[in-house]
Amino acid sequence: MTTKAITLKSEPQAESRARMWFTAIAIATGIALAQVMPAYAQERPATFADLAERVSPSVVNITTSTTIAGRTGPQGIVPEGSPFEDFFNDLEEGPRGAPRRSSALGSGFVISSDGFIVTNNHVIEGADEIEIEFFPGDGQPSELLPAELVGTDPNTDIALLKVEYDSPLQFVEFGDSNATGARVGDWVMAMGNPLGQGFSVSAGIVSARNRALSGTYDDYIQTDAAINRGNSGGPLFNMDGEVIGVNTAILSPNGGSIGIGFAMSSAVVTNVIDQLKEFGETRRGWLGVRIQDVTPDMVDAIDGLDMARGALITDVPPGPAEDAGMLSGDVILVFDGNEVPDTRDLVRMVGNSPVGKEVPVQVLRDGSIADLVVTLGRRETDEAVAFPASEEAPEEPQETSLLGLTLSVVTEELTEQFGLGSDDGLVITAIDPESEAASKGLLEGDVITEAGQQSIGSVEDFEARIAEATEAGRKSLLLLVRRGGDPRFVALSLETDE
Repeated sequence: MTTKAITLKSEPQAESRARMWFTAIAIATGIALAQVMPAYAQERPATFADLAERVSPSVVNITTSTTIAGRTGPQGIVPEGSPFEDFFNDLEEGPRGAPRRSSALGSGFVISSDGFIVTNNHVIEGADEIEIEFFPGDGQPSELLPAELVGTDPNTDIALLKVEYDSPLQFVEFGDSNATGARVGDWVMAMGNPLGQGFSVSAGIVSARNRALSGTYDDYIQTDAAINRGNSGGPLFNMDGEVIGVNTAILSPNGGSIGIGFAMSSAVVTNVIDQLKEFGETRRGWLGVRIQDVTPDMVDAIDGLDMARGALITDVPPGPAEDAGMLSGDVILVFDGNEVPDTRDLVRMVGNSPVGKEVPVQVLRDGSIADLVVTLGRRETDEAVAFPASEEAPEEPQETSLLGLTLSVVTEELTEQFGLGSDDGLVITAIDPESEAASKGLLEGDVITEAGQQSIGSVEDFEARIAEATEAGRKSLLLLVRRGGDPRFVALSLETDE
């Protein structure tokens, strides 16, 4: 088989046309590159020196001292009475069993001319003394200054300090950490006191946004700018010299930077700082519901829902949500005019709202939108409200197998066997290991209190819910399952039931 080659004609006229064609392409490409390349070149900084020089006077090193109980001896090293015991005692500071002083290092930054300083809570937690060291020169204090702790927020790992100085201090301002202000790929610069080496600068880009680690209000910016121990509490700057994050954590197998660092976004920090300044503590809004994400397999089982979105209410204790008329099974779609993508966003929206604010909320209930107004409580004081106990369960022995589950009404014997409360509903006494129910984590001893978003108290109720869902053409049935008092929704397929 031969391959056909396409070549230009060798006639002078053809060569001329070809030459003109290629020349036109080259000129057009050159013009396009000339228009595009300078824009990229302007975005990439030639140096970070000017930025570092401008903001460094506002970045501080933090040293903390803590008194800890003394050890009573070289426990775990040599046995008591050993001839080596005196040797190890001599290595300890002070006499045996005496309290000792422990020091730690971290970073921070000045946010006002009158001496307010932001750092991480874990930098100063438990400290008896906090001292601030300023960057040398530029009119900033040359000596160590004692700092007063104004307030902390362990939930976001943020602390606010205050120092007193005769003249105004240089400070930095917060910038926009949202999608428009801190895009993935934007240049950033981190400053701090890594590994106790003193003032240090590192640069990188925004690697990702909206990262969650372990906290309820997490909104971290991920960056590959080098962050090490001692950088905690230091600022993450954008190219305008604004703080878009507080360097807080790293992901590392060895304790050193591998290019995966996290800074709590300024959008979270500024709200926390405002409250710490005003109250010395946080005062977050509280809705008063237990919620879970809507998963794709639940969509068909929830009437009127077009896609996996919103926050599904699993329980409503006495509190703001109950007073507003919210019910278990409602899906919160809009909070204070903002669409609710999932539970994480809803928690953040509520927490950032003022205590006592009247907030409009839209919920999906039985296929229709219900407009409610809730007056927010305060999470720090109201969250501990106990959930009401259910009425005593019936004792009649009923048991059947449905959807891969063996179900029974709650009896005194089952209550004792599984350590149940006084929940109404049906107890799962056995599970087909090959069933969908098993794959979704249901366990013996779980109690199903709702099916199809309606309460059930008997096997007949459960069978009726299955029949109703089947007649309505649904492919799955939504169950409210309680384990140890904690509720969650699970959708089980109806097509697997024989």
